[in-house]
Amino acid sequence: MARSAAPVLLAYESLADHGLTRHRLDRLISAGAYERIAPGLFLRAGAADDTTAAWMATAVRRPEATLCLLSALALHDLTDEIPARSHIAIPRGMGPIESPTAPITWHRFDAATFGIGRREHRLPGGLSIGLYSAERTIIDVYRLRHEWGSDLATGALKRWLRLHRGSAGALLTMAASFPKAQPAIRNALEILL
Repeated sequence: MARSAAPVLLAYESLADHGLTRHRLDRLISAGAYERIAPGLFLRAGAADDTTAAWMATAVRRPEATLCLLSALALHDLTDEIPARSHIAIPRGMGPIESPTAPITWHRFDAATFGIGRREHRLPGGLSIGLYSAERTIIDVYRLRHEWGSDLATGALKRWLRLHRGSAGALLTMAASFPKAQPAIRNALEILL
């Protein structure tokens, strides 16, 4: 298989589609052309950093997984903090998975509100992983401010307001689904606006 024609992702079940056998894949792994990112899933070397590789493995094995909290704040440019771990939400009752490529902190969110503000974030290899919108992420940081601190929540809200000045009503509308966060967000908006 020529390097340029090598797919970004290989799975055991798709080897025949690429003219490969498990033996040939083993040789490619030994040569450093591919690395295992999850059971039965292999990433072309250099195709993604360790964090993105972990997101790819997660997207394949847990399609409901959604980037949240500090990871989502960083992707939306609402914090200068660089996450040391990926923060990924799954619906309550679903189990987390291990990632051999990068550390993940799993968060279990209520299934009834899990889909609110959830979008898709594109990844290499034609994959995508869930990503909470900036508004949902701010709500979650306020909702969990006892763990994350009020400074992070307020800083993210200030930055968001600079970018989306006229959207405070939309934020409050979404916050109505999260009664623990709504009063704090309303109070912060009254002070900041």
